[in-house]
Order: sequence, then structure tokens, then C-alpha cells
Amino acid sequence: MQPAALHPFRYAFAGMAAMAAAMGIGRFVYTPILPGMMDGLGLSASQAGLVASANYLGYLVGAIMAAGAWAHGRERAVTLTGLGANALLLAWMGVADALDSFLAIRFLAGVASAFLMIFLTSIVSSRLFAAGRPGLQALHFGGVGVGMCVSALITGGVALAGADWRTSWLLSGAVGALVFLLVWRLAPGGPLHAEAGHRPEPALPRSPALFRIILAYGIFGAGYIVTATFLVAIVRQGDGGRLFESGVWLVTGIAGAPSVWLWGKLARRSGLAAAFAVGCLVEALGVVASVAMPAPAGPIVGGVLLGGTFIAVTALGLQAGRLLAPSAPRRALALMTAAFGIGQILGPIAAGYAADWTGSFFVPSIGAALALVASGLIGWSARSALRQS
Repeated sequence: MQPAALHPFRYAFAGMAAMAAAMGIGRFVYTPILPGMMDGLGLSASQAGLVASANYLGYLVGAIMAAGAWAHGRERAVTLTGLGANALLLAWMGVADALDSFLAIRFLAGVASAFLMIFLTSIVSSRLFAAGRPGLQALHFGGVGVGMCVSALITGGVALAGADWRTSWLLSGAVGALVFLLVWRLAPGGPLHAEAGHRPEPALPRSPALFRIILAYGIFGAGYIVTATFLVAIVRQGDGGRLFESGVWLVTGIAGAPSVWLWGKLARRSGLAAAFAVGCLVEALGVVASVAMPAPAGPIVGGVLLGGTFIAVTALGLQAGRLLAPSAPRRALALMTAAFGIGQILGPIAAGYAADWTGSFFVPSIGAALALVASGLIGWSARSALRQS
């Protein structure tokens, strides 16, 4: 075994930092910054949804690109390139001022985040499994919640300083640059199978259970993303104030940081399908609470239940795909990420237009909750195949 494989915590910590920068900040800092952008630039909810969907379209394109064999043996280089691009694109959002520019930047950022999600996860997972420490994946995926907390602290600090939304993007880019240096230092190798000279992965197996998991994962992407995109905008509609907006996003991140570990314990006791289904149902309750309960309770409950489930359900779905395609885990990861991306593209567009049409986020949030229930039921239907894997 190669010496680098003997340092699982180092790779898990590097993964956490990279996921914080690329996902928790790179993808989700848009949520707490969005209300300021809408006010400062006069963006409508539908335009804000388009910008969000551009990011998710890039995520889809990146996932499809990652499914090929072109990056075999180059995973670390692609990961570092994605981290560097993530930092530059975050800062670029702080100096752009046109809708077309926002669409292009967020599209490219989506490509970078998909590469990081797929290639970085393949690096970290292979190292942790080789070292006999797969449980440390909770630290890796917990980086999303850590990054959300950091993004809340950035926007809250900017609000206290009386600065505008552009400063939040610039500071986010600076954090991304620091994480690039950290990961470059802590994670010197790629996936162990690639370094050992193994052949590229075979095609995915034809499995009805894998199809159901992929379908459930895509519907989940459409359901969770509505609240994940517009939660702070919902708070802004209720005149909660800029600090309360950042506070809601902070509790969302705090709930998200340990969620993979907590839901992982449930999955080991009740099975992946059951944990996935229950997570979807709990999240659906949070989505409804965010618009049905009065402030401040509604957004806080919605944030806690969103943060406490969506990262974990994302990880549980990926674990299910890996189990159902053991000979082609990266191809399964890429296809599931693509399905997830399609759902994320459709969710914000539909929610934005529905919010403009109805004047609030109540109707799109109820639709998102129904999608989450459907996702949980479809995921539950794959329980027999997952128990046999």
C-alpha cells in the first residue's frame, strides 16, 4: 500500500475543506447573497432562478463530462484546476453587473463544482477505503455544512460592516484561494486505483434498482434545491433583516455539518433505502415549515431541517449508487450527479416563475415538498436490492 494511503484523516480533512469551498461556498453562498443582489440590481425571482439554474446546468454538463475516461489518472490535476477556477469565479461574481455575465459565471462554476464533487470524492473515498476508515467520509461530506456556515459568517460580517453584496463574493473568492493552497498541500495523490494503473471502469450494470435510485436522486435534486436557493429570499420577504438572514443560513449550515455522520448511523441500523426515504420526508416537513409557519420560527425550523437532511440524503444516494454498481463506482457517481443536475435545473426555474406569478414562495415550496415525498417513496422501493448488495 502506498504511504499516502496511511493518512486517511489528512485526505478526509482536505476533502472537507475542498467541499466547503466548492459546494458550501461555491454553490450555496448564492443563497444568502441573493436577496442583496435582487434588491441592488432589481432582479426578479424568475431571473434569480435562472442564475441558479445556470449553475446547475453547469453542474450537469460537468457531471456528463466526468463520466468519460479522459480524466483517468488525472483526477488530482482536475480537482486542483476546479478549486482554482472556483476561487476565481467567486471573485468574478463580485465585479460583474449584467445578467448575461452572471449566467456565464455561474455556469462555469457549476462545471467546476461537478468536477470537484466527482473527482475529489473518488480520491478521498479510495484513500479512506484503502486505509480501512470509510467512516471518515462523514468528515468529507460534512464540508458542505462547514462551507455554508462560513458563507453565513461572511454575509453576516459584511452586513455588520455596512458593505454591499459584492464584498461577499470577493471574500468568498479569497477563502476559495486559501482552500486551494491547503488541498494542494494536504492531498498529494489521486485515487489509488488510478495510481496503480488499473483499466478504466466498465459500463454500468443494467439494474432496475439502480434506475430507481437514479430517478429518486433526480427528483430529490428538484425538490431540495427550491428551499436551498430561496430560503434567505423567503426571509427577506418577511422583513427579517440582513443579520437574521445570515443567522438562518448559519443554523442551516450548523445542522448540515454533522448530518452525514448522524444519518449514516441510522443507515447502518435500518438500511440505506430507509434512511434515504426518511430523510426526504423530514426535509419535506422543513420545506413546508419555511413558508407555512410564521417568522422567526418558520425559517429557522425550515433551515434546521433542510441543513440536517439534504447533505446526508445526497451522500446516502451516492452510497446506494456505489453499492448497486460496485465495478463502476465513478460512472455511477457521474450518472447520479447528472440526474441530480437535471432536477436542480428545473427546480429553481419553475419555482422562480411560480413565485413571480403568485407573489410568494408558498406554492413553489409546496411543490418542492411533494417532489421530496415522491423521491423518498421511489428510493424506498429499491430497499430489497440494496440489502442484497
